[in-house]
Amino acid sequence: MPLEEQKKSRLYALKPLTDRLPAVSRPEGHVQFRTKMFWVLAILVLYFAMTNVFIYGLDRTNVIDFFSSLRAILAGAQGSLMHLGIGPIVTASIIMQLFAGAKIINLNLQDDEDKSVYQGTQKFLVIVMIFVEAVPQVFGFLTPASGFVSSLNGSLFFGLIAGGHGDLLAKILIILQLFGGSYLVFLMDEVVSKWGIGSGISLFIAGGVAQQIFTGTFNWEPSRAGSVVPAGAIPKTIYYLQHLPASSLAQGGIEQIMVQPPNPLIALIGTIVIFFIVAYVESTRIELPLAHGQARGARGRYPIRLMYASNIPVILVAAVLANVSMFSLLFWQHPEWPILGHASWIGAYPDATDPRVVSGQIQRTTPIGGLAYYFSNVNGVQDWLLPLFNPTSYGVYLRGLEYWQVFVHILVFLLVFIGGSVMFAKFWIMTTNMGPEDVARQIESSGMQIPGFRRDPRILRRVLDRYIPVVAVISGASVGALAAGADMIGTVGNASGTGVLLSVGIMIQMYEAIGREQMMEMHPLLRQFFGANE
Repeated sequence: MPLEEQKKSRLYALKPLTDRLPAVSRPEGHVQFRTKMFWVLAILVLYFAMTNVFIYGLDRTNVIDFFSSLRAILAGAQGSLMHLGIGPIVTASIIMQLFAGAKIINLNLQDDEDKSVYQGTQKFLVIVMIFVEAVPQVFGFLTPASGFVSSLNGSLFFGLIAGGHGDLLAKILIILQLFGGSYLVFLMDEVVSKWGIGSGISLFIAGGVAQQIFTGTFNWEPSRAGSVVPAGAIPKTIYYLQHLPASSLAQGGIEQIMVQPPNPLIALIGTIVIFFIVAYVESTRIELPLAHGQARGARGRYPIRLMYASNIPVILVAAVLANVSMFSLLFWQHPEWPILGHASWIGAYPDATDPRVVSGQIQRTTPIGGLAYYFSNVNGVQDWLLPLFNPTSYGVYLRGLEYWQVFVHILVFLLVFIGGSVMFAKFWIMTTNMGPEDVARQIESSGMQIPGFRRDPRILRRVLDRYIPVVAVISGASVGALAAGADMIGTVGNASGTGVLLSVGIMIQMYEAIGREQMMEMHPLLRQFFGANE
């Protein structure tokens, strides 16, 4: 017994706490397909409702959203209960997966008890990450409304609690709202995973990106006050075709329709093209023939997809770039900090009174100089191509920089996105049991072997070594190039190239999962084959 206790992970010490955390119970038997679809649709409706419930007491006119470029990935909405989105859940999941893959956590995920400890620890880590992400944002970038602070100081109950520190109490209440919204999202993810189809995280990402694309395509409201031109790509095109004479269309109207932000027609075309490219690449795979070593005639295939590392590498690259932007913005706003505070070489940002910010041409989180500029995303052709051909109309998008700096920005952006994706792809497959050695062990344990080769894990690994490392590099470079290319062309609704990649992959996986569920509904014997609940 003492020997068994020594082998147990130290994370078992958290079990008394994690067992008491709110959780969604698993169904005791088989869940009907209609019930699963009901929960998927109900949770999706609740998600969209939460994106439209704004944080009470927040000054919406003074919100700095340094995660604006990651909104498609985080599946959140600025200033709402979904302000943090799925960020804490994804961060906790990545940390736990990396620790488990690198054998830092001594847990066997094939064992039910160890798996329960792993999931409980991840749930606890989600709570920690909610506060890690919420507290700096509230105390640095989310300002309570002055009327809300005054009402807290003037209230008999809250005034006694605050003791004249209404601003601090207001920030604590905003943090509690962010915590409630983020933890509810975590429970919603559990509902979809246990009672629905697929993953709630994936559902929220696809839903958020689809909403951005739909709004960017069909929004008939003007993009800014005082304008009559619709913001959506299709309504804007129809408006110009109806109101501009033929002579104006020939002189500059086509340019306004095709490339002028917001949501130019080229962004819509680029989004559609990327959609079909990703759908094609997702279905491309190399299939290794396999045969059972003992059951004669039993054959199969092991598919090695071209997108072997999935979209994870490009998500990690985008997260790294977002952290660069976040910390540079934090340093810029604190000039009292020594060396790093308000250092323009790290990153310079416009003030709230900057005419470009007031007119909506750039945001307060848009870097206008320093290293943060070179490591920032390229948002459409207006950021690099249009100023070259028409500096008079689009010179504002140069952010006061020379064009050689724009060229360096593009070069650094492409190198970081493609090179970083390749690096993260190789790292990801080695830490998530997707490398040649791990795959060879999985195939060998299933009793399968490659026809014509002796049944030996070393030989199987040697064969897989010819394919998996090469495919991993191609996979990382492909998703990085697709995401960077989509960002350079631009996407409708500012969904970002990474967001489009994610949404397409998620929809394909959801389609396949729904197909499997329908098959299992018609043929119950298939449930055991797919590992479903009886």
